Amino acid sequence: MFSQTVEYALRAVVYLAQNPDRSCTTEEVAKATKVPPAYLAKILQGMVRSGVIRSQRGVGGGVKLARMPEEVTILEVVNAVEPIQRIKVCPLGLSTHGANLCPLHKRLDNALAAVESAFAGTTLAEVVNEPTTSVPLCEFPPMQELQTRRKKA
Repeated sequence: MFSQTVEYALRAVVYLAQNPDRSCTTEEVAKATKVPPAYLAKILQGMVRSGVIRSQRGVGGGVKLARMPEEVTILEVVNAVEPIQRIKVCPLGLSTHGANLCPLHKRLDNALAAVESAFAGTTLAEVVNEPTTSVPLCEFPPMQELQTRRKKA
């Protein structure tokens, strides 16, 4: 349902949410998230333009979240790279339908609205701090450090 670009963007911000107090290089994020570095660089540029992350050049530079993980929603990340396209008028261009969607397109739009709502109500902090027995894709920080953070939260 979601493109590879959205998947890569979400992997990157989850990694950054695990490291909110430091800047990470594009290469570091790419390696940890298994995203091609050149493609990740383009994705990160889009997220900088949208205000999801910050970028700093030079020694000690890199990328980091623009706000704390508790303040960034999954929807913001998705919309930064590929906004969810709601169905506002008949996709078939039928003048008799216009904004009155047929039952099929109304249900499709309702599904998109539900996804949008779920993503708007989920922060990066919730994703990072959710208890799980699954080993995360991103191996930093070490699992013990994540578990310690979760107990404090």
